[in-house]
Amino acid sequence: MSHTKVNYDETETTYGMHFLREPLDCEDHGVTVVDAEPGWEGPEHEHGDEDHEEVYLLVEGEATMTVEGEELSLESGDAVRVAPGATRQVTNGDTESQFVITGAP
Repeated sequence: MSHTKVNYDETETTYGMHFLREPLDCEDHGVTVVDAEPGWEGPEHEHGDEDHEEVYLLVEGEATMTVEGEELSLESGDAVRVAPGATRQVTNGDTESQFVITGAP
């Protein structure tokens, strides 16, 4: 089949994170939707072993992203690309927020 359609609300969630790679049958990249409660904090991590870069798009709300120790204030519409080996962590602000995260390869 040349396409796969999924509604993220109908996928399993872990800590507000909807991982869409498998439901969409993606071969080369991942897509995650995060519905973050106030004060939500994602894990600090990196993807150097997988050579996997990520883009974080804050669709709604406000948050702080820490990349290699540098804090970036994010507001709705901001996008951040993070290199594979860089450590990253997202901390949500005082309101509900929504992120879309993509990653490849």
